[in-house]
Amino acid sequence: MMEQLAKVWQDVLAGKGFEYGLPVDVSTHGFAIDNLISTLHYFMALLFVGWGIYLVYCLVRFRDREGHVADIAPQHFSLPKYLEIGVVIFEACLLVFFSYPVWAKLKTDFPDRASSLVVRITAEQFAWNIHYPGPDGKFGKTNIDLIDGTNPVGLDREDPNGKDDIVSINQFNVPVGKPVIVELGAKDVIHGFFLPNARVKHDAIPGMVFPLWFETKETGKFEIACAQLCGVGHYRMKGYFNVLTQEEYDNWLLEEEKALKEGA
Repeated sequence: MMEQLAKVWQDVLAGKGFEYGLPVDVSTHGFAIDNLISTLHYFMALLFVGWGIYLVYCLVRFRDREGHVADIAPQHFSLPKYLEIGVVIFEACLLVFFSYPVWAKLKTDFPDRASSLVVRITAEQFAWNIHYPGPDGKFGKTNIDLIDGTNPVGLDREDPNGKDDIVSINQFNVPVGKPVIVELGAKDVIHGFFLPNARVKHDAIPGMVFPLWFETKETGKFEIACAQLCGVGHYRMKGYFNVLTQEEYDNWLLEEEKALKEGA
């Protein structure tokens, strides 16, 4: 236990701060989110220590002892008021200068679709269905009547734009260093699409499609988690987020296209 505490303290001194224990960040925007988390933790630690010291002071200063009588007259001090105003101003600064810029960039400043990888992800109990457009860059039509065990998104293979589309279950492959735009939806209940290592989290709601985007900076194999309790099988709604080199990603596409032709 003491060794673990010592390691945490060494990480704090080394500048890692309260990022200690967070998943590895492989996104280009994750540092801003981690900085916000660290700032909040430092602020809460300061409040905790400050109120703790004040509590100990009150216990000692106002303890019951001979020769002292409690004064029930209300006392008016200016310091608590100024401290509360300072806390409000600090929290407002967190929202305006830390939270809002990150939120605005991710929600409004989308990259160009032509230079991005655009995928559709549809959640269901209990899997993630990832739909890629083919080499033509166009998604094929989908039809709810075509959904079955072998066609989880209801893709119409008779549609010219859908003949080359790729559908993957629980395997989300992306090339490193390229913006990824996700069109997120759900079939049945509310799910929580969560890529801890990309600092991406968004609810998937039936009947609605939510656009979101991110860009990676490191390769690796990570996890897709569901951040909403979506049913009795929620525990097994796990997918894999694979960040590949461009060459690896191109080879994967070629293998999938080959499999499509062989199965046609």
